[in-house]
Amino acid sequence: MTDPDAPPGATAEEDLFGQARMMVRAFWASRQRNRLLGLAGALIGVILATAWMQIRLNAWNQPFYDALTRKDWAGFVRQLGVFGTLAGALLVLNVGQTWLNQTARLVLRRGLVDDLLGQWLQPLRAFRLANAGQIGQNPDQRLAADAQHLSDLTTDLGIGLLQSTLLLASFVGVLWELSAGMFLKISGYTFDPPGYMVWWALLYAGAASLISWHVGRPLIRLNADRYAREADLRYELVRVSDGVEAIAMYGGEPAERNRLDVALGAVMAVLHRIVGATTRLTWVTAGYGWFTLVAPILVAAPSYFSGKMTFGQLMMAVGAFNQVQQSLRWFVDNVSSIADWQATLVRVANFRTAVQEMDRIGAAASRIDLVEAGGADIRLTGLCIAGPAGAVTLSAPDLTLTPGERVLVSGGPGSGKTLFFRALTGLWPWGHGRIERPGRDRIMFLPTRAYLPTGTLRALLCYPQAEGSFPDTEVAAALEAVGLGRMAADLGKFHRWERHLTENEKHCLAFARAILQRPDWVVIDDALTFLDPTSRKRIETVFQTQAKDMGIINIGHDGAMPGFYTREVTLTTDPAGPCFTPSGQG
Repeated sequence: MTDPDAPPGATAEEDLFGQARMMVRAFWASRQRNRLLGLAGALIGVILATAWMQIRLNAWNQPFYDALTRKDWAGFVRQLGVFGTLAGALLVLNVGQTWLNQTARLVLRRGLVDDLLGQWLQPLRAFRLANAGQIGQNPDQRLAADAQHLSDLTTDLGIGLLQSTLLLASFVGVLWELSAGMFLKISGYTFDPPGYMVWWALLYAGAASLISWHVGRPLIRLNADRYAREADLRYELVRVSDGVEAIAMYGGEPAERNRLDVALGAVMAVLHRIVGATTRLTWVTAGYGWFTLVAPILVAAPSYFSGKMTFGQLMMAVGAFNQVQQSLRWFVDNVSSIADWQATLVRVANFRTAVQEMDRIGAAASRIDLVEAGGADIRLTGLCIAGPAGAVTLSAPDLTLTPGERVLVSGGPGSGKTLFFRALTGLWPWGHGRIERPGRDRIMFLPTRAYLPTGTLRALLCYPQAEGSFPDTEVAAALEAVGLGRMAADLGKFHRWERHLTENEKHCLAFARAILQRPDWVVIDDALTFLDPTSRKRIETVFQTQAKDMGIINIGHDGAMPGFYTREVTLTTDPAGPCFTPSGQG
């Protein structure tokens, strides 16, 4: 799998055009395509109108400066009026272009993020990506900051390139005509080709572009490295923010400060390298910009001093040369932004590719036949789970479980309890045998760590169904059943609940969700172990009485009150059996 944070040089990262084509195809299939195409059409219209007005403004130079030369007051005032009309029209066009530019940014970002979210949240992909190495560590960075930055850069660079291209097409003809009769004498040789100033403009801009690209190219690698290190720093900050209570209890602030200093130091190191590279590039771009102030005058000076041009004609030629130069120097002015764009494109495109590759992990390996049957029973037939340390099997190779049964699946350390839980969910498909179970709407999985989404307490208990799917009376009854009846008054309160509740309360809420939604089966990955004795006894009583029709599979340790389980099976791991480790996972 491609490492997204590796510096350019890898084959996948060199295929810039392939990555760009992939992103274009993704956007073409998005719901934002027609809006963006409409905005693009409007931008082309505005830019064409701007180019035409700038041609008019350039032509205005000759009568205006000739009036100054003649000291013609009436002509001078008249040309000021013409200028006011042209400048007013250009102002309206500039404002319109700014609005279209900013709107296009928003539409492009919405389309890009819609696509990335759709790819990432395909069933099982996000889980597998999280275990696929470095690229899966900070998906929030790719989906938020990188997507926004890529959208902004793509819009700005695209509009800038379009504007420069249209201005070049508009003014190169004007400059070609104004170059008639211009010449340069060097050692007795007269250089006077057709389009004299056009060739000088092309030569000047071409040389500057080559030098700028040579000096600025290292910024691609440095920017890619910078975004990776920034993501690492943000991850460390979030980790510390989420664990402030435990850190305070351990007195671990100095140790955490050291870790954050290391992460910050990595960011600062690459930023210092970017400063050096940007400074070297500035020598080229700034020098080019300053010399451009006199370059057209130097090129046209021989013709002017020979008396073949008036001052107004000279200024008109200088204006046209500057417009052509402004178009041709787009690359020089944007080398740093182009390098930044390429680095960001590589990160976003590699993330999208990696997400899609999650479907192909272990494609050639033997897989468990997982079937969502129409009935309510769970049937395990010849189940053998291929894990990193060997084959995980049950003491009873063939099982048929019916709702109402309460089954303990036990095993010692390293026996594969979590792998068995993941196999039932479909997260770990490798091995052989068959699992028949109800559909996901009729079976609920409770992982070791209780998941509490952000939102109201009511939405949390209805999850993954929509808030309000159950009457408040039933929601309150589920809370009462697990000993959290006091929280019924907070059903409409919005919180980050994982920060406001104890671990015991989090797990009680997870069981309250199951009691409220009444699936056929609740499959538990040792979550009962994390309940205090009183809460565990209360919840087990609920499963034996008012929720006795629900089936329970607890994968973990014993400790339930006598008579709770109706059946027990054990897990074992055979190191000599079939093994499987997904690519990219440890």
